[in-house]
Order: sequence, then structure tokens, then C-alpha cells
Amino acid sequence: MIVEKLDFPSPNPNVKLSLITYLSGGLKVKGMLAEPVEPGVYDGFLYLRGGIKNVGMVRPARIAQFASEGFIVFAPFYRGNQGGEGNEDFAGDDRMDAFSAFELLRSHPRVKNKRIHVFGFSRGGVMALLTAIQHAETTSVVTWGGVSDMILTYYERNDLRRMMKRVIGGTPKKFPERYEWRTPLYQLEAIKAPVLIIHGEKDSNVSVDHSYRLEKRLKTLGKAVESHYFKEFTHYFPPEINRKIVIMVCQWMKNQE
Repeated sequence: MIVEKLDFPSPNPNVKLSLITYLSGGLKVKGMLAEPVEPGVYDGFLYLRGGIKNVGMVRPARIAQFASEGFIVFAPFYRGNQGGEGNEDFAGDDRMDAFSAFELLRSHPRVKNKRIHVFGFSRGGVMALLTAIQHAETTSVVTWGGVSDMILTYYERNDLRRMMKRVIGGTPKKFPERYEWRTPLYQLEAIKAPVLIIHGEKDSNVSVDHSYRLEKRLKTLGKAVESHYFKEFTHYFPPEINRKIVIMVCQWMKNQE
């Protein structure tokens, strides 16, 4: 599935970074791979970014941070970005880029026992949930400040409505089925992996209601879910707290069967 692999400067001497071109739905899509320099096998970690286009683009330091905790990390840029083919469509067909990235990690020779954890931040929360719905063999799912309901996003974010109408084709009233297709809340029966939810209650980018709805639906279905809500934080946590949560998240992932 990997078409090209190029070395990329790493901010961490213990982590090797590579720019990857891989195939997804017949398109050549770009992403970044982070691998611990220390030999051995590790759990796989699929990092699904938020935003769209250059907003929320994958940061090398962030995926190196997760790799340094003992993971093989792959972060797709999504189609149409950084020289990749196709056009990003906000959890539409570009979900294939996450699904193909999951398979790429499963076939990585240093990934231990095909254990793949899926992590989504912001819009990446939808991508993570859709990936776990598609791949029942997912080991665990983490959604941090994550979107779970695309219809709610449309009505909450006035500044995103123009973009959403452009890439989705119209409003939720005009095309409810297109928004529902992008909303994993309607498909959670298929999730087998345990889910960890992290959200700042003062988040104005993705309201905490997204996580409340996700948690409620998972519990109604009898799914394994754990939630951590932070009253004082917004969409972005202070660096020191962020580091502590990263360590907690990574340990939680490793503890899942």
C-alpha cells in the first residue's frame, strides 16, 4: 500500500519520521509515519487529525510525542492535502483514507499482533469512530475534543457552514441523509472496541455535547466507554496538562485487550 517513503526531520532523536504516499480508494494520499528508533515491536496508533485542508494539519512534534510513548504512529493528511490526490470532503469519502491507513498499520512489520488503536482529535473524532465501526478488530478508540454529530457541528459553527455546504452539497435540512452518513452516532452498534472520551467543557470549537451524546449512546448500547471531562479547559489544553493526558491515554490504550 505504500507507494513512497521519504525521511523527514524529526524533533525527537528517539523517533524516526517519514513522509508516506499510500493508496486509498485508487488515490495517492499523503501521511506521516513515526516509529521509535529503539528496535522491537509496538502497538499501532492511527492518529486522525482535525480541521480541513491546512487548518488542523498534522504536526510532526505531536505524532513524535505519541511514538515516544511506545507506538508505531501513522497520521494521514487526508486526500487533496500536501500534494495528495483527490479532494477532502469532511468525513465523506475521505474516511477511506483512515480505513486504508488502518490497513497500512496492520501490515507494518513492527506492529505487535496487529494491535491498532485509533485516536481522533476534533473532526478526527468522527473519523476515529467511523474507522472503529468499519474495523471491528480495532483494539481501542480515543476521541479528544471530538465531533460525534455532523448535524450538531453545522448548527454550532456558523463559521463552518459555508465550507460544509460546499463539500457536503447543502444543509442538513436539504440533505439529512448526507449528514447522517457522516454521523457515527447512528452506527455505534458495530463498534466492538472500548472507547475513551476526553473533552474540555469550555470547548467552543466542538461543544462538549458531542461527547455527552456519544457517551450516552454507547452506554445505551452496553458498550465499554470511559469519559474524562475537564471543567476549566477549552478545545486546547495547557501544555503541561496536555502532556499528562497523553501519558494517561497511552497507558489506557496499552491496557486494553
